This record gives sequence, structure tokens and C-alpha cells, in this order.
Amino acid sequence: MLRLRIIVATLSALAILLFLFFILFSIHFKSPLLPPAYTTITFQNKSSPHQQFSLLIGVLTRPDKYDRRHFLRLVYGTQSSSIAKIDVKFVFCSLTKPEQRVFIALEIVRFNDIIILNCSENMNSGKTYKYFSTLPQILSRQYNYVMKADDDVFIRLEPLALSLQPLSRFDLYYGFVIPCPSMNPFVHYMSGMGFVLSWDLVEWIGNSEIPMNHTFGPEDKMVGQWLNDGNKAKNRFSNKPVMYDYPGTNGRCSHQLIPDTVAVHRLKRWEQWLHVLNYFNVTKDIELYNIV
Repeated sequence: MLRLRIIVATLSALAILLFLFFILFSIHFKSPLLPPAYTTITFQNKSSPHQQFSLLIGVLTRPDKYDRRHFLRLVYGTQSSSIAKIDVKFVFCSLTKPEQRVFIALEIVRFNDIIILNCSENMNSGKTYKYFSTLPQILSRQYNYVMKADDDVFIRLEPLALSLQPLSRFDLYYGFVIPCPSMNPFVHYMSGMGFVLSWDLVEWIGNSEIPMNHTFGPEDKMVGQWLNDGNKAKNRFSNKPVMYDYPGTNGRCSHQLIPDTVAVHRLKRWEQWLHVLNYFNVTKDIELYNIV
């Protein structure tokens, strides 16, 4: 009789343990609060909800200017915009030296920020045309705006984005109008220091015979001529005085640094870059530590 009671008690205890194990198993694997094993969890992009447009900045440079590219990566890598997605790429023509093919391949693997055009390196013999006309063919996405910039210009990304935000996303030509004293963006053209085209104009350059047949000459002047000849760029904006040449470098195109600057051009020497970066407190939020 005692043995029977022990057996019954043991079976009861086992039943209770099995029941508890079943409940725990069900909670862990079947709870609607947890996804099944095959569910893909997608994390939402944490970019700013105010992000409204996209901009590609193509810095036209030369393959051998490794130091300048690395420096500009630091300059633009410390900046961001709360209202725009801005990509900075370095643009040059076909590689001609064995060391370029190796060193630039390393840059591409590491940074993925280089566009190599099918052309011979030049300034005023079609490189800018090749840049704009090639983009619709090689990019996997469209941008609202595309900028052509020199590698001796410092562009402040957030002020640039803020100045573009209220402007048209269509048929837009933006920059620093030449001649220097002019304030009329519909006369002449935008300086090659850095000018912006809306995406529809980039596509037009790639499809129209007007730019295709006029690629030789001062590159910024040629772009203005294309747009005039094609009756394009009904929306034009010259952002003076916040775009300018470095003080004392180019007559009336130059003036002293000002707080609301968008772009400073003609930075040829390191002391000029130092002056500009210090003036705008580029490293103000970075703590420096003594490293032993």
C-alpha cells in the first residue's frame, strides 16, 4: 500500500513538471509577442524625419591627388545635414599609371566614393560634360540635385542644404554668378567653384545635342551657354555673398570670411585651409586627449 502511494505521488509530480515544461515551451516559441524563426525584422531608418531631398556633390579632381582626397574626406566626413541626404564623390578621368590602378582600387574598396570617367584628364576639354552626361547611366538612383565642385573649395553642407531647401526641384541652376559684381543669375553663368543642377537638367545634358556638340572651352561658361541655348534653367539662384573666393585671391570675387558662408573657393595652401576651418570652428565639438 505504501509503495502504491509512493508511485502515485511520483507520477503526480512528473505530471506537474511536464505540464509546467509545456507551458514554458509554448510561451517561448508560440507567443505572439515574439516573431517565428523565419520572420525578417526590419529596422527603420533613423535618419531625420525632416529629410526632404538628396544631393550628389561631385568633386572634380585628378587621380594623383591622393592627399587632397584624404583631407577632403575628413573635411566632409565631419559634416552632416538634418534636411538632406548628401553624398560626396571624387571624380576624375581614366587611370594612366600602374600605381593609380592599385592605390585608387584601395580607395574604392575602403571608401566607395570615386567615379572614374571614360576620358583623358582635362579641365576645359569635356570633363564636366562627361561628368554630367555619364551620371544617369551609372547611378543606381536619382538625386534631386547634382553639384559640380572644385577640390579647392570648402563647402558647408548644412548651410548649402538650407539654401536649396526652398528652391525648385526642377529646372534649377544654382551657384555664384559670373561676373563677380553681378547679382543677376540670368546673365552669363555660374562659377565653376561649385554649381548645382536639378536632376532633370542632368538628364537633359546627357540626351541633348546642344552640350554634346559644344564641350571645349571654359567648363563653367560652357554649362551656362548650354542652358541658355536650350532655353533651360528657368529657375536660377545666385547665392551671393555667401559663396565667394578666399580673401585677397580674386579681386571682386573675394571678401572676408562671414558666418553664414556656404562655400569658400581658391583654398590652395594649407594655411588658408587652417584659417577657414578655425573660423568656422569645425573641430569645436571634438575633445582632444593626451595620448601616451
